Amino acid sequence: MNEAATGNLPRLLVLLGPTASGKSALAIHLAQIFGGEVVACDSTQVYRHFDIGTGKVPQSEQQGIPHRMLDLIEPSDVFTAGDYRRLAEPILEDIRERGKLPVVTAGTGLYLRALLEGLAEAPVRCEAVRDRLRSSAKVHGPKHLHQMLGRLDPEAASRIASADTQKVIRAIEIRLLTKQPVAAVHSSGRPPLQGFRVIKIGLRPQRQQLYTEIDRRVTQMFATGWVEEVRGLLAGGVSLEAKPFSFIGYRQIAKHLCGRPSLDEAITQIQQATRNFAKRQLTWFGRERDVNWIEAFGHEDRAAQLAASLLQAS
Repeated sequence: MNEAATGNLPRLLVLLGPTASGKSALAIHLAQIFGGEVVACDSTQVYRHFDIGTGKVPQSEQQGIPHRMLDLIEPSDVFTAGDYRRLAEPILEDIRERGKLPVVTAGTGLYLRALLEGLAEAPVRCEAVRDRLRSSAKVHGPKHLHQMLGRLDPEAASRIASADTQKVIRAIEIRLLTKQPVAAVHSSGRPPLQGFRVIKIGLRPQRQQLYTEIDRRVTQMFATGWVEEVRGLLAGGVSLEAKPFSFIGYRQIAKHLCGRPSLDEAITQIQQATRNFAKRQLTWFGRERDVNWIEAFGHEDRAAQLAASLLQAS
């Protein structure tokens, strides 16, 4: 599609950046100015009942702006980047048809890639392979599986945390079944998103300030009832084997409620794990093309003014 034709398409705004960079605050602000609706692009926020630790904006703080692609599935369900694309496309079309601006808040790089560029259809799960890998994890621990992935597909291993056993197993499974690295499988396949002119704005605060904000934010999550949320999930019968209990914070709090670590140790562990996650996000998004980077937090006036100017001029 030529540049003139692209310029006539409705806009789709993507706000990307690491956790705690202020994407949600900026998204709400811009949606208020430009008549938009927020579309979350986050692999953790699709799960119901896991709210505080996944950073969902409470309805009381959404300032009347609709937030889409939240609370889609139960904790026991499996959800993929392909599922995200499949469910997000009709939502984006609905927003476009009503003359609104979609404002995508992207914290999960693979989901954003699936949405904008398309991903190949990954192979169907092979339960025989998965059972062997699960058994290996139980005997040798999750780090053993991550080391195996590192030998089979170093690039995939660099993107997946060793504690995220489900993602590690899926990556090994794809590598074994297709004989290709995960990135190669994902790079071939479905067509890119059509019908929108995509504008990308990235938030990249100074690194030490970001880490300080992450530590503050984690502390605030505990103050607003994160431990109580996890206690309620466990009491309600949500299995520790459910995918969301592999998320940063949830697994540490679940262990704390079982006796170890102490609360202070859990908080410190979560802060460190979140800082490491932010580094991985920055690396991933740093490879994203055509991003207008803003060296500030989304809640800062400077970021709001620059983002509004970029969107106005686009």
